Amino acid sequence: MWDGLLSCARENLLPLAREHLLPIALDHLLPILKEAANMIRGVPTDIAEMKNELENIEDFIHQADKMADAEGDSTNVIDEYIIREEQQLPDPGCAAGDNYVKTKILRLQIAHKIQNIKSRINEIKDTSSEKDHEGSSSSATNLNATSLQNLRKAPFYMDEADVVGFEEPKDILIDWLVEGRAARTVVSVVAMGGQGKTTLAKKVFDNNKVIKHFDCHVWITVSQSYDLEKLLRDILQKIYKQQEGDTPQSIHQMDRDSLVDEVRKNLQQKRYVVVFDDVWSILFWDEIDLAMIDNKNGSKILITTRNMNVANACKKSSFVEVHELKPLTKEKSLELFNKKAFYDLDGCCPENLTHISSEIVEKCIGLPLAIEDSNIKNILGLSYHNLPYYLKSCLLYFGLYPEDCVVSSKTLTRQWMAEGFVKEDRGKTLEEVAEGYLTELIRRSLVQLVSISIDGRRRSCRVHDLVHAMILEKCEDLSFCKNICEDRQSSLTAIVRRLSIATNSDNLIESVEKPQVRSLLCYASKPLPESFVRRIPTKFRRLKVLVLGDDGLLDVPKDLGSLSYLKFFMFGGLFRGRKFSLPISIVMLENLETLDLTDTKFNVMPKEICKLRKLRHFIGIKMSLIQLKDGIGDMTSLQTLRDVYLDEKEDENDNRVVELIQELGKLKQLRELALLRVRAKYMSAISSSINNMRKMEKLRIEGAGENIVMHLSSPPPMLRNLKLNGDLKKTPEWISKLHNLAKLKVMLVYSKQTVEVMKLLKSMPNLLSLNISNGDYESKFETLHFQDGWFKNLKELYVGYFVNLSYILIDEGALGSLKKLQISSIRELKTLPIGIQHLNKLEFLHIFGMGDKFMQSIALDGGKDHWIFKQVPYVKISEGHYPASPAKKW
Repeated sequence: MWDGLLSCARENLLPLAREHLLPIALDHLLPILKEAANMIRGVPTDIAEMKNELENIEDFIHQADKMADAEGDSTNVIDEYIIREEQQLPDPGCAAGDNYVKTKILRLQIAHKIQNIKSRINEIKDTSSEKDHEGSSSSATNLNATSLQNLRKAPFYMDEADVVGFEEPKDILIDWLVEGRAARTVVSVVAMGGQGKTTLAKKVFDNNKVIKHFDCHVWITVSQSYDLEKLLRDILQKIYKQQEGDTPQSIHQMDRDSLVDEVRKNLQQKRYVVVFDDVWSILFWDEIDLAMIDNKNGSKILITTRNMNVANACKKSSFVEVHELKPLTKEKSLELFNKKAFYDLDGCCPENLTHISSEIVEKCIGLPLAIEDSNIKNILGLSYHNLPYYLKSCLLYFGLYPEDCVVSSKTLTRQWMAEGFVKEDRGKTLEEVAEGYLTELIRRSLVQLVSISIDGRRRSCRVHDLVHAMILEKCEDLSFCKNICEDRQSSLTAIVRRLSIATNSDNLIESVEKPQVRSLLCYASKPLPESFVRRIPTKFRRLKVLVLGDDGLLDVPKDLGSLSYLKFFMFGGLFRGRKFSLPISIVMLENLETLDLTDTKFNVMPKEICKLRKLRHFIGIKMSLIQLKDGIGDMTSLQTLRDVYLDEKEDENDNRVVELIQELGKLKQLRELALLRVRAKYMSAISSSINNMRKMEKLRIEGAGENIVMHLSSPPPMLRNLKLNGDLKKTPEWISKLHNLAKLKVMLVYSKQTVEVMKLLKSMPNLLSLNISNGDYESKFETLHFQDGWFKNLKELYVGYFVNLSYILIDEGALGSLKKLQISSIRELKTLPIGIQHLNKLEFLHIFGMGDKFMQSIALDGGKDHWIFKQVPYVKISEGHYPASPAKKW
């Protein structure tokens, strides 16, 4: 029966519907469809207008930070539109019609969002005009312009700043450390926060008298929350580094007891000084006591703390000296303030500002770093509010990192780029613009440099604890970011743009899945819940920055294709006992700019990775890219590529390796390249490819025990850092054409080449660091001679592994700018470099792995040549172990 009724309806009702109802429906729908079509067509124009409007209202956002939410929504929509448009849209006439309709619907939805946001922008602009009008009349109540200009420049906290008022306590502490008893002693500096404990301790730690007295120096920052096992590993790593040895991977698998035993073993024969800075817990000494072995050798532990109970807790098992640091006097406080606030006036306060300077100093109550409820918050706030809007976001990003965290400058600036903080500047790369942002923050004393390269490039940085506290306060007010950790639980009820997770607690992690999060940084010291890691691609679809770091990851998320916005992706600390493969879904991340795999070995890369055409920085460990030989040349945005492993086991792969190297020659934007295990048969192809890399700045070639001579007819003119590590049988004469070369590391096979290389390099104006070694066991080359006028600008010189070298001669007038000299593993060297007393600027002398007679000649007690280097401020002498061959050391 039902079949008959349906058949009847098809035959009779459908024709009637087509004839009468469809025209009526079309009359009502066509105007709506036309309006939708007009909105869709207007999307590109609206996007451009909105981007312009956003830039126009930045001055207002600069004054009212909470308007950042409006900017954030706009950015999301712009990103969504751009990503949709970059995807290939199907032809409406083909079989993919359904997808076409869905795409149009999505564009229509975006159009509606744009209309809403444009209305909000207009409201903000109107409000901005009113605020500007109202604010103009109140400026007279603020500090005058001259005062503000000087306050901007003033770092109102001390760290690396010159010490004022600490001369007496510094002498007391140095005396306790150097002249004290033979038994292990704890020296404690106690004072309230902001009184300069760390500054004082650092000046004592770096004092030449202290440096020479101890043969092992370790500085550890503890802070409120610390992981004892991580702290013990940090101690070991610093000890190994001072011994010029590699850190054994086994320490990453050790439990607490094993780590304590390892620390004790390494300190057993040493007179050591260990600084534990910023200790809060009275239980700390009970936990660290056993590791700090009492070898009755005059070893010392220096502790800085706010709590006298921490100092008293050490008395249970050790001799203790306590110094209570007093506040600065009013005179010293004013001297410090004027020195920093008016440094461009040689510390002289202008008469019209003496009153306000006295008021500020009085409110700082003698604290160099004046924190808690004192006026320093307002002063730091002034520095923050004086920043341009784009620098505010860059500074606030430090809120995602833990207190006292040292951040790689390149990692930080690449995350800024991924977030969209970095604006395009004609003639500069985004990386160069971002570096300029970091420079500006450093100049404003809001960010501190931790380490720099020999040519002044910034390697790592941090923010002071006070600035970090101010940043966290701002981040909370503006909902800029949230930190999820065991001891700081904050509400996630508001909009959350960025998340930093330092816990593996299921209860805390369950509440963090917010779809609007742009940056997710995971630094848990223990494995994250697998269920959480697995859900990242689906629960955080708008991510632009994803960092899975430390030892907190069991596996790589497989389904990465959902993260279409992702621009910065870092894997770190995957468990080293397992092998990992990069999921194929990585190729779906078409907007990826940085792929950083430096802490985990992903040996083989999927060939589909070549589809990541926007990738700028591709970084890993011993990466085999043989599968990419047919496509890597299309990754023309690449600026960084390291470390590429070329040692293929099968001879039939040689042609494939050569094809890969030839493809690399197409990467015209490369600035940094590292090739490992390079064979002689590849050098022709490598030379040809590098000739094409005109923007190359940093090049590293690691040989595989074969000749690695490169014949560069046109070497990269911007090259500033070159490492040729292998059997170099012919002097590369093209090196002398590298006018920007600042750092060179080269290993020669034949000793007779040494003189040739010296003559080739001696007059290079920008060469600042030279590391030269030799592995010629047959040569009778006995004297290395630096002649008058050679290497006038060189600041660092490393000479090592000259098997038969007996003497080093330094003429007066040679090496006139040298600050650091290292001599290592020259077993036949008879004496210190003859003429070393001519090096008036020498600050650091490191002698490592020398012969017994040489070591006896420079011994502190009776060595006939010990007097020669008495004028050098810092001398480090290590026994070391002579390796079987210099190639292994490299």
